[in-house]
Amino acid sequence: MEPLEIANKLRDKFPLDVADITSFRDQVFVSVKRERITDICRYLNEDQDIRMDYLADVCGVDYPEKKFRFEVIYNLYSLKHRHRLIVKALVPEDNPYIDSVVPIWSGANWHEREACDMYGIVFNGHPDLRRILMPEDWEGFPQRKDYPLKGPEGREYKGFEETKELHTHDNEWNIR
Repeated sequence: MEPLEIANKLRDKFPLDVADITSFRDQVFVSVKRERITDICRYLNEDQDIRMDYLADVCGVDYPEKKFRFEVIYNLYSLKHRHRLIVKALVPEDNPYIDSVVPIWSGANWHEREACDMYGIVFNGHPDLRRILMPEDWEGFPQRKDYPLKGPEGREYKGFEETKELHTHDNEWNIR
């Protein structure tokens, strides 16, 4: 089945939840409402004609100028049928919550934690939504487009001096 056929089948199954279908360079993107993301993903995973059994990636994207500031992108692939589809869930800035797909694809665990850590998108029902890249006491979300390039003004990371100490021998050890 071709990706555009899958997208149209998805729109037929969830007519009120598919916001848009686009195609670019042989890739098909389906934008969906976040409220039904688990139902949509479960359908894509369990329908035997589609069988998206491999979640290649989940990531966040920040579009500050759009109505739905954030998108959660799901790159899906079928090992059995060898077709691919990209699902984009639309998430508003004032309520950045979406349901977790970890119950469908356990590999989403790390990716959802990263999107939460970097963008502040909260995944409801996630088994362990702690920071994964930034220290636990870090304030803000570094991948948001409005995050300061040099970090928060007037606030140095508490572990900065300890990190500097770890790198005191970089020059003599030719690490740089």
